[in-house]
Amino acid sequence: MQRICLIGGGGFIGTAIANRLVQRGCAVTIPARHREHAKQQLIPLPNADVVECNVNDPAQLEKLLQGHDAVVSLVGILHGSEAKFRAAHVELPEKIIAACKKLGIRRLVHISALGADARGSSRYLRSKGEGEDRIKTSGLDWTIFRPSVVFGRGDAFLNMFAKLTALPVLPLAGADSRYQPVWVEDVAQAVDQALQRPEWTGKSFNLVGPKEYSLRQLVAYVASLQKHQPMIVSLPEGIARLQASIMQVLPRPLMSVDNIDSMKTPSVDPAGFPAELGFRPTSVDSVAPEYVGLTGVRGRLLEFRTKAHR
Repeated sequence: MQRICLIGGGGFIGTAIANRLVQRGCAVTIPARHREHAKQQLIPLPNADVVECNVNDPAQLEKLLQGHDAVVSLVGILHGSEAKFRAAHVELPEKIIAACKKLGIRRLVHISALGADARGSSRYLRSKGEGEDRIKTSGLDWTIFRPSVVFGRGDAFLNMFAKLTALPVLPLAGADSRYQPVWVEDVAQAVDQALQRPEWTGKSFNLVGPKEYSLRQLVAYVASLQKHQPMIVSLPEGIARLQASIMQVLPRPLMSVDNIDSMKTPSVDPAGFPAELGFRPTSVDSVAPEYVGLTGVRGRLLEFRTKAHR
């Protein structure tokens, strides 16, 4: 039985990865700052243990990783200061690398982002790029995945727009920005395979869906699923940045100026989904109708049906 630690495993992508690994018979450890709160948020899984741990504390991190065969690093934030981006995307990977080396853990799978570049257009992309650089020079047996925007039940992307499309007029920043959304279950399958494929050591894979969209097209599609017809108004960059500067100070910001900067870099890969992974990616329109705007038991049942191809 492989013992895998998912750092950042309590989030949207991490939950899908944990579920897949447990189904394969792995023992999964998910660290959380507040164990009881995290257990309430996560779907209970056999062989999955939620451990209270501050992963930013090197001593606690080292204790957490003891006895594991591999680590999946998938912490990511979308909003914050330069210092917060660096702490999450650069300094934490450095701490993970140091702990793995000290404990003799060789296998590290890292979730980055499509467009990550130390010279990128935003703090988010630059910090993600620096984090990748640390992984690549770590000397560990690493594999990096770089997904475009990830969709699936419980996502913070399509579901957010599902709520906003109820408005009669929807002002939209970055309406022409480009994406190739990838299904969360495809990301989980890729990570699961990487943990079983030592020949993928030292490789990076861009994870994209089969179709490219503008943000305007995605929002219009989500609106159609909701039977809404809002007037989508593309905001000029100056007004978009002003709107974002106001929204980023909210307790739960929907948008930030850094997000606007990230949108300047297309989140697409003309080469498509990597053939080396051995399976075809799932399209937005084959999954989204089953969950967009649906919550509770009905949403869960529909997602399970989709996974079972029924």
